[in-house]
Amino acid sequence: MAEVDESSKPLFAGLSDISISEDIPVEGDISVPVGSQNADNDLSTLDEPVKDTILRDLRAIGQKFVHVMYPKKSSALLRDWDLWGPLILCVTLALMLQSGSADSEEDGRPQFAEVFVIIWFGSVIITLNSKLLGGTISFFQSLCVLGYCILPLTVAMIVCRIVLLGGSGVIGFAVRLIVVTASFSWSTFASTAFLADSQPANRKALVVYPVFLFYFVIGWMILTFSPSH
Repeated sequence: MAEVDESSKPLFAGLSDISISEDIPVEGDISVPVGSQNADNDLSTLDEPVKDTILRDLRAIGQKFVHVMYPKKSSALLRDWDLWGPLILCVTLALMLQSGSADSEEDGRPQFAEVFVIIWFGSVIITLNSKLLGGTISFFQSLCVLGYCILPLTVAMIVCRIVLLGGSGVIGFAVRLIVVTASFSWSTFASTAFLADSQPANRKALVVYPVFLFYFVIGWMILTFSPSH
């Protein structure tokens, strides 16, 4: 019966009899280390002016452009990845190709969408292929590298537009062919220089081949570009 009586008592019935002595301090002080606050303030950009944020992002994009034009085994594109540079290059290239071989405005519009589909969808396919083959970089890191490495081909498109201003003769085509070939080779070399270390040694060729086709298609679009009249 005694066990039954004890089990029927409330669980916290005895807590009301406990009293805290006045000699025992019950106050405390919660403090945060000063070093951690400074670290958070250094990393926080909530109070940063919009102008400073834009200039900082533009400087970061410019540094990545330099890395593409002078490719070396660096983790800058992989560590501080972003998609602003690829977006700028994609829009610039699409706008310059929009008026190609078009006799009307309606015929020129699909060219803009075509460039977007080839660049972004192609980058996604190459990234998925890299991941399936055992690549160690993330999805967006691969998109960043492939997008930034379009820079030489974008420069080639600008040069081709300037050459076409003087006419589309044999000499002009030869100059465009040399420029596009060099830019295509540079884009392929730069992208593989950044992505090579992230792939298994026995599968690098399977990763480089889609990259080769990706930049070849973009280079072909630039080479076959002809302004509308």
